[in-house]
Amino acid sequence: MPRTDLFESPDYFLVDELLSEEHKLIREMVRSWVKKELSPVIEDYAQRAEFPKQLLSGLVELGAFGPTIPVEYGGAGLDYTAYGIMMQELERGDSGIRSTASVQGSLVMYPIYTYGSEEQRKKYLPKLATGELMGCFGLTEPDHGSNPGGMVTNIKDAGDYYLLNGAKMWISNAPFADIAVVWAKDESGKIRGLIVERGMEGFTTPETHNKWSLRASATGELVFDNVKVPKGNIFPNVSGLKGPLGCLNQARYGIAWGAIGAAMDCYDTALRYAKERVQFGKPIAGFQLQQKKLAEMINEITKAQLLAWRLGTLKSENRATAAQISMAKRNNVAMALDIAREARQMLGGMGITGEYSIMRHMMNLESVVTYEGTHDIHLLITGMDVTGLDAFK
Repeated sequence: MPRTDLFESPDYFLVDELLSEEHKLIREMVRSWVKKELSPVIEDYAQRAEFPKQLLSGLVELGAFGPTIPVEYGGAGLDYTAYGIMMQELERGDSGIRSTASVQGSLVMYPIYTYGSEEQRKKYLPKLATGELMGCFGLTEPDHGSNPGGMVTNIKDAGDYYLLNGAKMWISNAPFADIAVVWAKDESGKIRGLIVERGMEGFTTPETHNKWSLRASATGELVFDNVKVPKGNIFPNVSGLKGPLGCLNQARYGIAWGAIGAAMDCYDTALRYAKERVQFGKPIAGFQLQQKKLAEMINEITKAQLLAWRLGTLKSENRATAAQISMAKRNNVAMALDIAREARQMLGGMGITGEYSIMRHMMNLESVVTYEGTHDIHLLITGMDVTGLDAFK
């Protein structure tokens, strides 16, 4: 039976007063869609480990694909706080659905807009914005995760085209993507970005099965066996790790907001349950240890909200640093994971069932804490930023 979504958003420090009317309208629009379209079906899809493809049209209508991309290329031209709010509301529903939007906007549309030629922008961006084309992002390899510079996927000049060989792993959207933004080394060892289209001979996208996390998200590999990629598909305006890392900054920014959504959903569920669940003659919300848990949850959510709001302001002004984005991603995801675990305990045995969203959020966040830079790597990014010393090697 479909679940009724009773979510009410916590705002302990009146952060709403820092948002524009447009921001609040966008939030209401996405929140209403999540309540009506996503929440009633997501538990069933997660249990079946199936991606709810019918929701893609709704994401298009919300403008969730590339909302910060200029209007002339099919985007909405919104600021980064608006983008963050959209990601928060989507992840409040499910991390996997937010991932789908994040990949399309931050990891596919952003690099085409930022690093691509005018021809590439006009060819791909409007179709990506309307969902006519779905994309994925190929950086991580079976043997190179936190060290993307060690990648072995490569391109060789073959006259009229490049020959692409290699493989990428843990790629969201891969099984159904029409195009892939892929990073590979050229013959001089420089990292280049290119657009690979489904249907190119030698390009396959086997699906990844048996996941305990992001079960309602489609994950796969990208395999390249002598794929002929036209030279017009290479990004002309970037080379080196700067390209993929610029994309990851965009995605990490969205995650910093998205994780708050997952945390708020777990908190709201635990608070509602604690007021209704009676033990020893009174609602468990009246016991000190349960109040401690709820107080700590709202405390951490409030700090994360303020961090994300300030980061959004800096990002819209083009002043946010990569290290600031790293800190927000690491802090907010770790916070959400802690809250999910505490909320699960508050629900006791009920917390592990699909009747509530908490266990699904917890399992999803185990991926979110790892992808787009692991918790530990982000700590080292902050460490390097404050000391000036590189501890990666």
